[in-house]
Amino acid sequence: MSPLPAPAAVLPHRPPFLFVDEVIALEPGVSGRGLWHLDGDEWFFSGHFPGRPTLPGVLMCEAIAQMGAIAVLTDPRFAGKLPLFGGLDSARFRRQVGPGDTLELQVELGRMSARAGKGVGRAMLAGKAACECELMFVLVDG
Repeated sequence: MSPLPAPAAVLPHRPPFLFVDEVIALEPGVSGRGLWHLDGDEWFFSGHFPGRPTLPGVLMCEAIAQMGAIAVLTDPRFAGKLPLFGGLDSARFRRQVGPGDTLELQVELGRMSARAGKGVGRAMLAGKAACECELMFVLVDG
């Protein structure tokens, strides 16, 4: 079994917009799981919301998509490609997430072609869904 990659070794994202801190499980082209540790120093907490820092739901969707991108980009069929958001469906936000929380990001890829694909993802907080969504992406040259 090969070692799990560091997110920055796979994704083009960099802080402050790299949200996957650690990959904990990976089946290239099929699924992936990772962690995002929110320490409270993230740029968005000071303004969303003062006195009650809350992770914006759209950033949970982005974190799920980044985990999905790791699952896509580690598949040799998609070497040199860049997955871009093509759509987001059925997003549901179930729990407030704040400083000190750790999200487990889970993605299962569905239909994939040379140009596009779909996936389903969740952000879990203490074993309970904080966010669920369906992702669509297009693959462009990296």
